[in-house]
Amino acid sequence: MIISLIAAMGKNRVIGKNNQMMWHLPLEYKYFKETTLGHHIVMGRKNYEAIGRALPGRPNLVITRDKKLKIKDSQVFNSLESAINFAKSAGETELFITGGGEIYKMALPLADRIYLTEIDYSEEGDVYFPEFNQDNFTKKLIHSERVHEKNTLHWNSYLFEKITE
Repeated sequence: MIISLIAAMGKNRVIGKNNQMMWHLPLEYKYFKETTLGHHIVMGRKNYEAIGRALPGRPNLVITRDKKLKIKDSQVFNSLESAINFAKSAGETELFITGGGEIYKMALPLADRIYLTEIDYSEEGDVYFPEFNQDNFTKKLIHSERVHEKNTLHWNSYLFEKITE
């Protein structure tokens, strides 16, 4: 099974502030949906709460330290490893890690792919995408959007694939 991280970040690696995204880009959201639809997605509890519901068309796996937490329409796990094992046992071919910051940091060493959108945005936040050694990955531009009425900020999406020997 391929383990993929998918994230949108500003030029300074910011991904959120006060448990919210800092931009509204419908075309980037569409790209996220098209990429993850039909696949298991893993997110932290705070990320789930920021969204406010399970994302449709994808099994939602939520990681929390709260051993008693139950979430309607989602599977709850107390570790990243148990969520990954669940997806693998369900026959998943590509699992998507969707955030937040702590979950990305835990999953980064396991990543085969990183779908990373870089947004022309540089305000400070309180959650950032972790640094990673890009020398261990190939990088390919897979989508670019310029500013227009449905896109208030320029953004590029890249696919980083781990180099295997």
